[in-house]
Amino acid sequence: MNTFEELNRKGFIDEVIDPTLDLFAEINRLKKDKNAVILAHYYQDPDIQDIADYIGDSLGLSQEAAKTDADVIVFAGVHFMAETAKILSPQKKVLLPDLKAGCSLSDSCPPRLFAKFKEKYPDHMVITYVNCTAELKAMSDIVCTSSNAVQIVESLPRDQKIIFGPDKNLGAYVAKKTGRNLVLWNGACMVHEIFSQQRILKLKNRHPEALFIAHPECEESILKMADYIGSTTGLLKYTINNPAKEFIVATESGIIHQMEKASPDKTFIPAPPNNSCACNDCPHMKRNTLEKLYLCIKNNLPEVSVPMDIILKAQKPIERMLEISAKFGL
Repeated sequence: MNTFEELNRKGFIDEVIDPTLDLFAEINRLKKDKNAVILAHYYQDPDIQDIADYIGDSLGLSQEAAKTDADVIVFAGVHFMAETAKILSPQKKVLLPDLKAGCSLSDSCPPRLFAKFKEKYPDHMVITYVNCTAELKAMSDIVCTSSNAVQIVESLPRDQKIIFGPDKNLGAYVAKKTGRNLVLWNGACMVHEIFSQQRILKLKNRHPEALFIAHPECEESILKMADYIGSTTGLLKYTINNPAKEFIVATESGIIHQMEKASPDKTFIPAPPNNSCACNDCPHMKRNTLEKLYLCIKNNLPEVSVPMDIILKAQKPIERMLEISAKFGL
């Protein structure tokens, strides 16, 4: 029989669950008993979103967790998100239902290689998208989100040279919007890279009244077709406030659950990828399940840890971002 420590190293607790157990009731009971708060990203399965205390984008979730008096943060998302929660709440225990819930974008920028890349541009400021490892944040001057990246860059002097990473598509979008010549790291998110322009055009022809909305991590050819470009939260708000009744959504399909809950009278169509699937799911996000969430809280594992020296270094660029955001009302 494996010990919990061995199972923690494997990435999750593998334990037989009584099939008659009411997981929603048990999770809520454990949450109260352990003074835990559950955070769920928009890309999680609907069941996980429905039982969460907070639902949102990664940074916003971590900020919410830091405000609570919870002793335990259970982050239903991917590894870099749990790391960000630990950076903002180092005194709290941070759990992730499956440690193998990684991120293709984060993985596309190994800190060791980025350090060498950074050395080539010693007079450049480093801005990193929040979707990266704690170690990469610690090497940055400012962290940004998809909703404030443009404003963060515009807040800096025009002659300030900038490295932007790890997402080349978000970086290209920011460069275009700001007119700045950014040095881009060649990283990308697998979910947002495989939308099919041809299949989306056919979908638009079948739904001529539908508005096409897209996340800025998408490739430029996809963004050119969009009626609106915005962060995950931005896309959700747009569908709530816009009177249109149909939307084609180019981001991870998990957000559609919240869109349908907020606007039950509207139709949401996931933008198709360039494979045989009808929608675009992140396999890393979907590693988390309700069963793993239950076992995670029950056993206080798997736990996400970040070295204190990395935490202290990574806090500074996040604080810089928050200062700029507050200054400009972002």
